Amino acid sequence: MKIMVASDIHGSALYCEKMLAAFKHERADKLLLLGDILYHGPRNDLPEGYAPKKVIEMLNAVKESLLAVRGNCDTEVDQMVLQFPILADYAIFYLGDRLFYATHGHNFNEEKLPPLQKGSILLHGHTHVPVYREHEDYIYMNPGSTSIPKENSPHGYMLLTESEAVWKTLDGQTWQQFSF
Repeated sequence: MKIMVASDIHGSALYCEKMLAAFKHERADKLLLLGDILYHGPRNDLPEGYAPKKVIEMLNAVKESLLAVRGNCDTEVDQMVLQFPILADYAIFYLGDRLFYATHGHNFNEEKLPPLQKGSILLHGHTHVPVYREHEDYIYMNPGSTSIPKENSPHGYMLLTESEAVWKTLDGQTWQQFSF
C-alpha cells in the first residue's frame, strides 16, 4: 500500500490542484490530509491562489480517496461543506507491522506525545516544515506544507510505504528519502 500525505493546504486552489495532480500521478491508494484544509489562519498570509470554494469542489470530487484529521484552522463549518470526515483529532493506522499516529500537530507533537508504542511513527503537519527525526522509541515525520512552506522548504508532499518515506515537490521531484 502507498499513502500520499499532505498538510496545510490553507484554501489554496492553485496548490490543491497541483497536489491532486501529483496524487493521480503517484497512483497512491489514499491521500491523507493532516489538517488546515480551507482556512489560512490568522498567522499566515493568504496563500497564492486562495479560493476555498474551489478547494471544496476539488476535494469533494475525490472524497473516496481521502483520509483527514482536523487542524487548528479546521472547524465544524468546514465539515458542513466537505463531504468526507475532517474533524477527528487523530487517525491510527498500520502500514505493514508499523503503527502510524497521524495528527495535525497543534495538540500532539514531539513536545507533547500521544500514547505511542515503541517503534511507532508520529506523523503531523502544522509547522509547515518537512522533518524526519528518529527518537529512541519512535520516529517523527512531517510532510511540510502544500501551500505555505516555511524555512525554505518546497511546496510538497510525502509518500509512505511499509518501509520508506519519500518527500517530493509538487512537480514530483524527490528531495528526501528515508528507509525505516
